[in-house]
Amino acid sequence: MNTPSVAQALQEALAGGLARLDAQLLLAHVLNCNRTWLTAHAEQGLNEIQAPIWGQFLKRAVDGEPLAYILGQKEFHGLTLQVTPDVLIPRADTEVLVDWALERLHAMTGTATPSVVDLGCGSGAIALAVKYRFSSANVAAVDASTAALAVAKNNGRRLGLAVQWQQSDWWSALEGQRFHLAVSNPPYIADGDPHLPHLVHEPRQALTAGSEGLDDLRRLIDGAPRHLHSNAWLLLEHGFDQAASVRKLLLQRGFSQISSRRDLAGHERCSGGCWVGATPA
Repeated sequence: MNTPSVAQALQEALAGGLARLDAQLLLAHVLNCNRTWLTAHAEQGLNEIQAPIWGQFLKRAVDGEPLAYILGQKEFHGLTLQVTPDVLIPRADTEVLVDWALERLHAMTGTATPSVVDLGCGSGAIALAVKYRFSSANVAAVDASTAALAVAKNNGRRLGLAVQWQQSDWWSALEGQRFHLAVSNPPYIADGDPHLPHLVHEPRQALTAGSEGLDDLRRLIDGAPRHLHSNAWLLLEHGFDQAASVRKLLLQRGFSQISSRRDLAGHERCSGGCWVGATPA
């Protein structure tokens, strides 16, 4: 059996349309090495076990399957998370939401153990990053998908981070519970968005939310006051062109100190506000 060298395998990947970094990460995963090793051993051949695995992985990548699903993992805010097609792939832009959440936690006074909830947790990325960076917080996380919760729970166990996982359709299973901080990266893509075909490998229910992409954001904002302590914060990720709409929804619901944060590309990617009113019965 003729097997390719490291250099030939990488060239094959580049010819198939993969970016050089993606090709290197994929091959390094197959060979259980790092990218530096690939450069130093360009002429070494893949063995008879590695070569067919490389061929299978390369075909999946060339066919458009996201690298994170092929590798089964994704880095997020200093954590290595396991991911499957049951959950969205954590994006770097979502780290903006985590950073804002940590900023709000550090600004809290008189609350030694703040309570935090991540709504629609998916892989657990946000909840686990918050717990990792602010260990004294009591962090809860919910998702409507049992399959997504299984992924999140496994990540929590593997990382040794204590999060209370619960199945819930947004706020529905949290009756009687109050939090000092609520965060969410909900579905926010409009049903007919032209970018959806490029996201075919990710779970549709975690992507789309009605004709404007605002259905779930409305539900989160509408239900939040019944689950927030006075002076608690609600922070939401949304589409690059939805900040004004989300700020308006927050204002209409009675939130104050409303503002937005920009992502790495300079788009207003997260919006939030403070609930200063009395907690509804």
